Amino acid sequence: MAVSSRDLWLQDYNITVSRCLAQYLVDIVPGKIGNVLRLDSVQQNGQIWLGADVLIFNSFLWWNRTNPGRPWDYIQDGNEILKDMNHTEAMAKALNTWARWVDSNIDPKTKKVFYFGLPPRHMSGENWGERGKTCVGQTEPLMARTYPGGPIPQESMVRSVLGSMAKPVYLLDITFLTQLRKDGHPGRYSGGDCTHWCLAGVPDTWNLLLNAALLEWN
Repeated sequence: MAVSSRDLWLQDYNITVSRCLAQYLVDIVPGKIGNVLRLDSVQQNGQIWLGADVLIFNSFLWWNRTNPGRPWDYIQDGNEILKDMNHTEAMAKALNTWARWVDSNIDPKTKKVFYFGLPPRHMSGENWGERGKTCVGQTEPLMARTYPGGPIPQESMVRSVLGSMAKPVYLLDITFLTQLRKDGHPGRYSGGDCTHWCLAGVPDTWNLLLNAALLEWN
């Protein structure tokens, strides 16, 4: 199952923007038993990534999915085929495989790599001091220096992997500022979507941070 890619050419700037759907970063390979998520392989996906000058990666929310809805049937961890495993552990293994690919294939003099931080969900108002509520109907951000619900557990794992890499990867650390934006979901209009974000708003802030990082690089 090769990664899917959609390209948009911006003629005025002579830039091609590609959206590559590789939810887990590592390869999903079809087999007789079904689609296998290979935690040790990015050979298929990496062939597409090599053609880019700027790479922006993200992988988090899909690791929380359970059947139905996920595009794989089994996980391959080394020589072992598993029906499932701890998803945080699987994400760590996949992220380390991706990190080895970056270290082996990216020249930081000609290419820039970003890793997009972990976007939070706002399913439970208990996380920001409003027990029993969700993002539905929220109209104001949380004004706080810390998030009452604490950090996302996988944050430290992502930082550890990025910190161990030989090649520089710029972490777009959007997690905390996004945790505060309980008002940034379209849930009040669509019935409670506490995962996705609407424009204009939170994603605009992410893009401003990315733009600033690109200008700093240039």
